[in-house]
Amino acid sequence: MKPVFRRVALFAILAGAALAARAEEISVAVAANFTAPMQKIAAEFEKSTGHKAQLVFGSTGKFYAQIKSGAPFQLLLAADDETPTRLVREGDGVAGSQFTYAIGKLVLWSPKPGFVDDKGEVLKAGKFEHLSIANPKLAPYGLAATETLKVLGLAEALQSRIVTGESITQAQQFLVSGSAELGFIAFSQIHKDGKLIAGSHWLVPAKYHSPIRQDAVVLAKGKGNAAVEALVGFLRSRTSADIIKSYGYDL
Repeated sequence: MKPVFRRVALFAILAGAALAARAEEISVAVAANFTAPMQKIAAEFEKSTGHKAQLVFGSTGKFYAQIKSGAPFQLLLAADDETPTRLVREGDGVAGSQFTYAIGKLVLWSPKPGFVDDKGEVLKAGKFEHLSIANPKLAPYGLAATETLKVLGLAEALQSRIVTGESITQAQQFLVSGSAELGFIAFSQIHKDGKLIAGSHWLVPAKYHSPIRQDAVVLAKGKGNAAVEALVGFLRSRTSADIIKSYGYDL
């Protein structure tokens, strides 16, 4: 090997070693509705920076309880804006780090084609046995679902038919497994790369429920961590924005 090539090869090895030495693994709590887009974002983030995001998916309410109990999360991507605000107020979130990474949409969905009409009249017809929603005490999408039922004047009439999932993911699993014929889930769960998956749906008008503004916040355990700051920056990049939009979210 010629001296110049040896020097180039040595530089590449040293550069790679330096990157590996700087690379970190960080712990990120992610709202269940954001599972698919965050998996893509994390993969792109690792390719771009060398840092790895260890993702844990679940309900925002449960994450709040876990963070208060000392869970080692360094960054939270919530399904609402209230939980990050509360964590900052209580000293568990870093002041000034909160920002909106996506605005979610609620959808009434059934895996059966033609079952749900484009105005949600299926709810009033009552030709179903079970309606799946996420726990409104833990999941903002579940709360949006209960608000929608109240606006439609159907909350009491359909109460006995509701099956409640711990998270928005479990609410969808009830539908896929056949435990419920239709249910309220996140639009992102049936929307990928600009296309809708199988089934039928009604996109719930935003005026029927509180805005689903999804905020991220750096947690106390992530304060000053360069990898956490890098992920925050990446979440606000054009690359992430394109991924987020492809799953049906607004920004």
